Amino acid sequence: MKSQLFILQGPPRDATTPALKMAAKRYTKGSSAGNTQGLTLLFTHCIGAHKEHWEPIIERLFDLRNTKDEQHRLREAWSFDYQNHGDSAVLNREALKSRPEGVSAYEWSAAMASSLALHDTQLVQLPRMSAISLMSCFPLTRPYHRLMTTKHLRPPYPHSAIVLIEPTIVTRELFNAHFEERMDQMDFAVSATLTRRDNWQSREQALKYFKKRIPWGMWDERVVKLYVKYGLENSPNGEGFTLKCDRKQESVSFPDVEPHFEGAIRLAEICRFVPIHLIWGTRNDLVPDYIQDSLSHPSEGRKVASVTKIEDAGHLVVQEKPDELALAISHILDGINIATSIGLAKL
Repeated sequence: MKSQLFILQGPPRDATTPALKMAAKRYTKGSSAGNTQGLTLLFTHCIGAHKEHWEPIIERLFDLRNTKDEQHRLREAWSFDYQNHGDSAVLNREALKSRPEGVSAYEWSAAMASSLALHDTQLVQLPRMSAISLMSCFPLTRPYHRLMTTKHLRPPYPHSAIVLIEPTIVTRELFNAHFEERMDQMDFAVSATLTRRDNWQSREQALKYFKKRIPWGMWDERVVKLYVKYGLENSPNGEGFTLKCDRKQESVSFPDVEPHFEGAIRLAEICRFVPIHLIWGTRNDLVPDYIQDSLSHPSEGRKVASVTKIEDAGHLVVQEKPDELALAISHILDGINIATSIGLAKL
């Protein structure tokens, strides 16, 4: 599998705040890039992760799809770093110093929408394709950034489908009904992020550290190695390695709940135009049943196309079960209506 790194310039937050950059990778395999009929997959990650976490899944998907008809094969996959995570955090380091409040999910969704609009640029050179958006989520954070890109777009949307993996989108009413529980979970996430270790003498030391501790010890080994390879950088003092994503920047992402609520509203609207697929782990460790059930409750207008469960996986199913998740995604891609998608997808 081959990858190319791109640096995208996001839109400015306002007239006085400089725009942040966003790192992205384009993946192809074999002759996939020459398939003008194939699918394009777009991946976004959860808080504390980065774009390379998807690589085992992306590579597996290329292999699973290579015997399909030309329109159901993969042409390419794109994975994006949130502006204060991974390579984006490195690119935006100076700008982030003046942003103690972090980066709003609204700003990331606006940057993603700008990327979708680049169909006449190097990002996507051929307009005739089906765009499938896939995303993973972390509790009380950005489970909606792919949905929120539609806030900046109008029908027909440039998505053939949207796959939400362990989303924590929730209505304001449901959040408030379980307010104390939700706030306890948020406070725990913030505290754990601010106090965790963030520097090591070597990458080898970091790898041993992560393998022995939760949640990393529950991850597929390939993802742990990718976390160490792409999630760390040389320490500013020149001694050892530290996380690219600053702990404070990561921690302030959790209380960003307003766009979280709007995501539930957008889900009910977008599912009328774009098939929405939900994927959950069977180990219900972070997303309560009442949130899971509400997101596919037709009486509230959220009529999803499918709900899939991954056995023996928890909330971080992307990291824990990449092969099984790739199979579930591939099954969803089998059902994409290419005849309907082509012509609507403007990517």
